[in-house]
Amino acid sequence: MKLLAALLLLPALYVTSPEQGPASSLKASVERGSKVYQTICLTCHQADGLGVDRMNPPLVKTKWVLGDKKALAKIVLNGLKGGEIQIDGDEFHNPMPPQATQLSDQQIADVLTFVRNSFGNKASAVSPAEVKAVRKAIGAPAGPASPAAPVKKAPVKKAPVKK
Repeated sequence: MKLLAALLLLPALYVTSPEQGPASSLKASVERGSKVYQTICLTCHQADGLGVDRMNPPLVKTKWVLGDKKALAKIVLNGLKGGEIQIDGDEFHNPMPPQATQLSDQQIADVLTFVRNSFGNKASAVSPAEVKAVRKAIGAPAGPASPAAPVKKAPVKKAPVKK
């Protein structure tokens, strides 16, 4: 009987462990988002998040990053044509490609959480559910089904060997 009680309590101990708390999930999201940023965003927005003058906007303490999460998710999903973003009177003219089909809701949430909590920024996390709701509201296409799964190469058929 004691063994049964211990087994029933085991999941509760796991759920309430410190590793599973909000700070831990924020940290995990930021870590995953950093990888997405390095792969997708770094070239234009730079390692320091300062962007490129009049071309690619900075991600440091701007209303675009720290403000409405839905607007930020929409930018990542739809991209920009160029010239839509103004910061301190400067326009940024480079287009930003849409990421709707390239990134999953989880990846977008993670990279936005990373940006909102890096480069001196401090803002709430973005959840995959929030990204999913924006994706649905704007009619953006679905992202990859399983972002964590490695991309598999198509099998190569070897030509029969003639003797």
